[in-house]
Order: sequence, then structure tokens, then C-alpha cells
Amino acid sequence: MKDVLDELAAARRSMGATTLPAGEAYTVELRRRYDAPVEDVWNAVTDPQRLARWLKPVTGDLRLGGSFELEGGEHGEILRCEPPGLLRVSWLFGPDADEWPGTSEVEVRLSPGPAGDTEFELVHAAAVGEPMFPTYGPGAGGVGWDLHLLALARFLADGPVLDDEEFRTSPEGREFVRRSAVAWGEAHLVAGGDPQHAASAVEATTAFYAGEASA
Repeated sequence: MKDVLDELAAARRSMGATTLPAGEAYTVELRRRYDAPVEDVWNAVTDPQRLARWLKPVTGDLRLGGSFELEGGEHGEILRCEPPGLLRVSWLFGPDADEWPGTSEVEVRLSPGPAGDTEFELVHAAAVGEPMFPTYGPGAGGVGWDLHLLALARFLADGPVLDDEEFRTSPEGREFVRRSAVAWGEAHLVAGGDPQHAASAVEATTAFYAGEASA
């Protein structure tokens, strides 16, 4: 389990604030280093065949101004694409998501590291008032991104593809989810979150991602 928890510890997590087309928004932010050249990491986050190995299968018009859809239903438009350093997309999910455009965006920023590695940053912005935050806090998206970035780390290291569902329900995966939820709770507190809300969100997020609660 040590290597899995080491990957969790490799990321720095924070919350912030920004503005989206729909208005005021909060952000969940992850920063970490990958031991791979920036061109390789860029390819892994933009090539459909490679995306399917660590994120989800994707279809659509994958170019600036085009739209995409992941197998799980997440979809949006490609807003900025500046290889090999910046990718920004709108990020909508759920049956009513298209009625609320401009409420969620994901941006990935890459920069070359000093040893031929890559500094990776992911920022997911969601409109204040979105329905998941009152129950799950920043872990609503943060734990999911932690799981995906673990899968990306294994993929870049030529390791086995991580089966998300199987991993999350394993003892190792449950511990990963628990610690990820706690880490996002700590980020919530640092950002000025209410301690009672942060504690209840950690509990709800842990249960949700470990398969112990319904959506």
C-alpha cells in the first residue's frame, strides 16, 4: 500500500476562488510532479487512446472549439488548447447540466521540471451554489481527481491500468479514499470552511467514494 499512499502524498491540495461565466466559483486545485517529459504528459491528457487508459473513454471533436463526452457522461467544450502547456475545458455532468452552462471548468497546466520531469497542476472550478458542495465539500470532485491522478501516475510509469471501481472497493482503495477525503477536509479548513461542515463533508465523501452511499 505504501506506493499508493506515496502517490497521494505527492500532491498538494488547496481551495481557491475564481469567476466563471455563470458567476462566482470555488476551485479545487492539485499540484504535483510526474517523472515524465512534459510532451509525454501532454500527450497522455490529450490523446483519446491514452486518455481512455487513465481517465475514461472519450469521443467528440477533440480540437479547440470542439466538444467532447466521456463514457461516464461528463462532457463539455474545449475552451483553450496551447500545447504542451495549457488545456481548459468546460465540464458538465448530470441530466440537467446543459441547462446551466458556464458553471464548471477544468484547466490543466504543465511546465517542464528541472530534471526532465513535469510540474502538473489541475484546477477544477465550480459555481458557488452547485448542489454537491453542501453535502460533500471540495471532496466531491477532489477525491475523484485524486483517483484519476493516481491512475495517470501508474500509466506514465508503464504500470497496470487502474480499474477505478475495483480499486475503490478494495482495502487499499478504501484507505486511499479515506485519506484523500481527510486531505480535502484540511484544504477546506485552510480556505476558511466551517469546521462542522468540513467534518461532515469528509464523512459523506468517504462513504460515497467507498461505495457505501448512493449518489
